[in-house]
Amino acid sequence: MDAQQLCSQQPYSRRVLLKRSGMGFGSLALADLITNSSAAAASGCHFVGKAKHVIHVFLNGGMSQVDTLDPKPELTKRGGQMLPFENLQTERRTGVALPSPFKFKRHGESGIPISEIFPHLSTCADDIAVVRSMHAELPNHEMSLMLMNSGDQRLVRPSFGSWLTWGMGTDNQNLPGFIALCPGGYPVGGAGNWRSAFLPGVYQGTHIDTSQTDPRKLIANVQNNRLTPIEQKSQFRLLQALNAKHLAGRPEEAALEARIRSFELAYRMQVEATDAFDTQQEPNHIIEMYGDGPQNRQLLLARRLVERGVRFVQTWHGKMQPWDSHSNIKDGHRQVASQCDQGLAALITDLKQRGLLDETLILCTGEFGRTPSVEMSQSGGGSVQGRDHNHWGFSLWMAGGGIKGGTIYGATDEFGFRAVENPVSVHDLHATMLHLLGFNHEQLTYRYAGRDFRLTDVHGRVVREIIS
Repeated sequence: MDAQQLCSQQPYSRRVLLKRSGMGFGSLALADLITNSSAAAASGCHFVGKAKHVIHVFLNGGMSQVDTLDPKPELTKRGGQMLPFENLQTERRTGVALPSPFKFKRHGESGIPISEIFPHLSTCADDIAVVRSMHAELPNHEMSLMLMNSGDQRLVRPSFGSWLTWGMGTDNQNLPGFIALCPGGYPVGGAGNWRSAFLPGVYQGTHIDTSQTDPRKLIANVQNNRLTPIEQKSQFRLLQALNAKHLAGRPEEAALEARIRSFELAYRMQVEATDAFDTQQEPNHIIEMYGDGPQNRQLLLARRLVERGVRFVQTWHGKMQPWDSHSNIKDGHRQVASQCDQGLAALITDLKQRGLLDETLILCTGEFGRTPSVEMSQSGGGSVQGRDHNHWGFSLWMAGGGIKGGTIYGATDEFGFRAVENPVSVHDLHATMLHLLGFNHEQLTYRYAGRDFRLTDVHGRVVREIIS
């Protein structure tokens, strides 16, 4: 591959070209240029977007729309009765209408109804846009997680964070451009949720277990306690030279290229990573504003990371699927909501007071919603007072980054089962997010295996009604 071919694959190729020239030392100079120039980092954009960063709050397991953001009086009226139509096909058998055990109240000047389980978030009603007409394709965790993250529920495709960091770069070369925060382990699907797939491996998300509170333990072996900085720098330059020589004979080895890049990033992270992840540096009033617990703490971490130039931060509620309330929706949803409610409101407020909300897009969603009808026992007996997975219609909210606050868009039917008014697909969501970041989703493509791929495949429309 010659220099002209390399430079034609924006923006990754410029870095590859400099890395492969002069044993890789050109890439160090490029890192300085990118770090000191946000314009250079955003050079891959098609136009000037309103957002520069994304915080994706993933309520993995599936948040119930009729218990959080989409109240249904008719569901309450017909509680205990069969719905006036045949229940839609979901993962498990469902029965009669199950009214929400939670009260709703209108909040803010916009009057957006929000459930009582989000008392803190409800104070930010005028900052958020609620989309009530989301829909996915299957009532299955793994496939719906793949769809929400990468736009494809069956095949291995790059995640949104990987597309964004590939297309837009990062403002801080001493931290990963894409970070996935999850306390206690991995969500369903594991690292596949933040995969880079056929994009260069350097754009894959970096997982951090936020159940740890000591910043030195959050990232294993981030600091070298055996060598002095001078000795380590000498060792690093030798390793870099050896790797460059090894790569020269294997120019098409993408995995090797990614591994070398990860070594370089790890070396640079030593100084900045422990500082970025040390929330104890925050003043007490900020720590108290976010509240206790790993979910609230990682939302504070998310703010610290975007403040330092990280492009895409994904915060997962916890390992596996905490919001998966197949039984006892009342206690289950109240518990998980209480673990993140204070932090969600604090994140919006904190970004706003720092002047960062306008350039930071917040997305809060699960992989699907939950049924308005009660789930029946798998043994064939009575109900378990929970809700099954529902991909036919569900809700999410967005804020900042060019989103029109105080907005409700779309609607489900009178029971909250299916999206019926202005339905929004995951492809539409991705197209809208890319638009806010300065990309035409139809033009953000990567050539692989003889064809041009894009995040939204051959679908997607920008939902302009929720854009300010």
